[in-house]
Amino acid sequence: MTFFNEKKAHFVLIPLVAQGHIIPMTDLARLLAERGVHVSFITTPTNAARIQPIVQRSIESNLPIQFVELKFPCAQIGLPDECENVDLIESSYFIAFFEVLELLRDPLEQYLRTHHIPPSCIISDGCNPWTVEIAQRLCVPRIVFHGPSCLFALCDHKTSKHKILHNVTDYSEQFVVPDMPITLRFTKETGPGFFNAPGWEKIRDDTVEAERTADAIILNTFEDLERQFIELYEKELGKKVWTVGPLNLYNKEENSKSLRGNKLGAEKQQMVLNWLESHKPKSVLYVSFGSIARKSSLQLMELGLGLEATEKPFIWVIKEAEITPELDRWLSTVFDKRVHQKGLILRGWVPQLAILSHYSIGAFMTHCGWNSMLESISLGVPMVTWPHFSDQFTNEKLVVDVLGFGVSLGVTVPTWMPAGDDDTISVNRDDIKSAILRLMGEEEEMKEMRRKVAEMAEKAKKAMEEGGSSYNNITRLIESIIL
Repeated sequence: MTFFNEKKAHFVLIPLVAQGHIIPMTDLARLLAERGVHVSFITTPTNAARIQPIVQRSIESNLPIQFVELKFPCAQIGLPDECENVDLIESSYFIAFFEVLELLRDPLEQYLRTHHIPPSCIISDGCNPWTVEIAQRLCVPRIVFHGPSCLFALCDHKTSKHKILHNVTDYSEQFVVPDMPITLRFTKETGPGFFNAPGWEKIRDDTVEAERTADAIILNTFEDLERQFIELYEKELGKKVWTVGPLNLYNKEENSKSLRGNKLGAEKQQMVLNWLESHKPKSVLYVSFGSIARKSSLQLMELGLGLEATEKPFIWVIKEAEITPELDRWLSTVFDKRVHQKGLILRGWVPQLAILSHYSIGAFMTHCGWNSMLESISLGVPMVTWPHFSDQFTNEKLVVDVLGFGVSLGVTVPTWMPAGDDDTISVNRDDIKSAILRLMGEEEEMKEMRRKVAEMAEKAKKAMEEGGSSYNNITRLIESIIL
């Protein structure tokens, strides 16, 4: 392993304050610190509390990471204290939430100017364009970290370059991403980009400009998974694209897998482990849809009935924010009693990486967030795909249509946060049952899918091992900054 002199190297990591963005950046921070680089990980008090187990583990390991807590200006947009993460706010505050992030600029610059080691570079989430000015003032390189797939980043770049979204006025009108080696059709609702909705134009333009002016790009992916898209993206940008993933594979120990992102009570964690241990290898379906998007109670009930109809054992994670009184009554008085021998229903956060890596898991129904998909691929678990918004529709096309690692539920309309009286059912129980049984069935097509994803899992592990493509890219990234 190549070690660097931390007195020379100080990397500043600035994730977006959203759980799916924070988690991979904590992995990157620890990878850099293990090579001897001093790391300042910029966060806020509430988000620091969420990753406290990782903070403590880093301290115990004597890694040169400083977790810097900047006060989040909740009062500026009328939010209660501690509403410092995207998953803690209502949709009506989203635009204001992203705009107020700029107020972190001055306190961050003050911290960096007074730090005993001058910053060597800033690695900033692609959704944090407000960091451009800091890097300019401090005269340090700025690298953009993109959390989604390379295919998404490439499609986003192409649609911005050709001003596709400016020319498409109907949100349901289909368009084809230009100059791609494969045909990819989207609508404005499902197309590439985080900020395509009305009112987000300035933030979208700022993120596009921040990518254009960055010194390099970091992606949480690996060469064997997206080689053709990585090469094309690098050529398009005319700058280095460092692939350093799958970052989740940094968490090799069981304790690290359980602590990644949050912490589950020891008693509950043991209960989940015991339940998993009671099932045969590759027999359990894991169902989870990330930390942000929410489903209506009726849709969740329909999902539950679809899971029950398969007669397959399952772990189903439901967000606390989704549990209405109506759903709670149905779960506790009807559904839970019917499926208690086959299904385990978990409310709130769970140690996803620890669950997915268990030998009893045979398939994953996912919202197609890139962290989840990359975890699934790197552990050799095929997927039933149910995208909800933003990059998730592009990620689904990569995994289902390009790589052949999943079965799609055919969702074409985004889901964000349903109103209280929402009675929409976008996916019915029969389609849910059919997709699960197909994926977990014994047809030759599905056996081949499982073989292919298992083969890619081996390539993912090799990428992160010493001498692998992602391992070497970490070394070259550091060298590009300090040598």
